[in-house]
Amino acid sequence: MPDEQKEIIEEASNQQGWTRRRVFNAASLAAIGGAALTGLPAQKAAAQEGKKVEPLEEFKYDLEKQTHWVGPGGSAKEATVEEFPVSQSIAGVSMRLDPGAIRELHWHSLAAEWAYMLEGRCRATVITPEGQADIADFGVGDTWYFPRGHGHVLQNLGPGPCHFLLVFDNGHFSEFGTFSATDWINNTPPEILSRNLGLPTSAFGAFPKKELYIGPGRVPPQNLEPFRNADIQPAQGNHKYRLDHVKPHVYPGGSEYVVSSVEFPMQTTLTAVKMTLQPGALREMHWHPHADEWQYYVKGRSRVRIFGSHGRAKEEEFGPGQVAFIKQGYGHYIEQLGNEETEILVLFNSGVYQEISLSNWLGGNPVSILETNFGISRATIDRLPTKESGIFGKRA
Repeated sequence: MPDEQKEIIEEASNQQGWTRRRVFNAASLAAIGGAALTGLPAQKAAAQEGKKVEPLEEFKYDLEKQTHWVGPGGSAKEATVEEFPVSQSIAGVSMRLDPGAIRELHWHSLAAEWAYMLEGRCRATVITPEGQADIADFGVGDTWYFPRGHGHVLQNLGPGPCHFLLVFDNGHFSEFGTFSATDWINNTPPEILSRNLGLPTSAFGAFPKKELYIGPGRVPPQNLEPFRNADIQPAQGNHKYRLDHVKPHVYPGGSEYVVSSVEFPMQTTLTAVKMTLQPGALREMHWHPHADEWQYYVKGRSRVRIFGSHGRAKEEEFGPGQVAFIKQGYGHYIEQLGNEETEILVLFNSGVYQEISLSNWLGGNPVSILETNFGISRATIDRLPTKESGIFGKRA
C-alpha cells in the first residue's frame, strides 16, 4: 500500500469519534484511489509493487480425533494456537467425565470459560471475588459462563457419562495449564499450609502429590448440598443460562438460539449461537465486523467458504467433532450437505453480536450505485434481495 494510503487510514483510525465503518470507508477510498492511479485492480497493483500476498490460513481442525488427556475419571481434548494456529482469540476443549468424576477445584487467569452441555448432567460450584458462592446443576442444552479468575469445580451427577464443550476467550489458553487446588497445595511448604488451613503439617502427607486435574469420585446427592460456610452469601450474578429453552430465531432453512451479554449479563466476553441447518439449507453470505467466529460441529455436515482480501478464498467441509475458525471481517457462508440436519455451536469473542449480510448491504444502496458498480441492468437489480434472509431453505 502506498504511503499516502497508509496515512489516510492511520489518520482515520487515530481520530477520536471515528467508528469502524468510517475507518473502513477511509481504507476503501484509499484503495480506490490507488487503483485509479495505476489503472489496475488492487491485487494486480500489489503484485506489480512486488508485494507477496499470503494464502489464507488453514481454518479447520479435527478436535474429536485428538487424544490429549485420558485418565481415571474422564478425558479432555483441546484446540489452542499450538494445535490450531489460526485460532488466536478462542480456544476450545471437549471434556468427558465418568459418573461421579470431578474436574477439580481450579481457576483460569488468562480466560473466561463458556460451556455447553452435550450429554448427561453436571454440577458446578463457583466462588466469586466478592466472596459469594453459586451452585447449579446443568443438563443437555444448558450453558455456563465463569468470568476470568472465578474459582470453580465440576462433577458428573450420573447415572451415565457427561460430555460438554468448553470455550475460552483466549486462543493461547491451555486447559492443561490451569491453577489447580491440588497443585497449589503441593507446591506450598507444609508449615505455611498448617498456619493457613489450621491442620498439623503431618496432615498434608495425605493430600495428592501432584495435580489431580480429573479424578474419579462418588456420584453426589441429587439434592444440592449446603455450603460448608452457612453464612456465605449466594452469588448475585447467575452463572447458568438455559440456551435450549429460549425462543429461537426461525428461518426457512433452520434456526438459531442466541445468547449474548444482552440475554445473559454475566457473559461479557463471548456470544454463543446454536445453529441448526435443515438439509439443503444455506446460511447466507455475511461477515462479522467486530469479532472472530469459532464453530464446533455437533452433528451433520456442511461446507464453509471464506473470503479474504486480495481476492483470496478457501473452502472446507466439516463434520461432527471438527472445528472451524473464521477471522474477524472475513466474508463467509455455510452450505448444508447430506440428508441429516447439521447442528453447530458458534462462538464469537465479543459479548455483543454484530453481523452484516451481503443482502442487507445491497439493499442499503440506491439503484444507480449498483448499476455503476456491477454494470448490470435495472431489471436484474430489481431481482436482488433487499434484506437479510438468515438461513435459506432447500433450493426448489
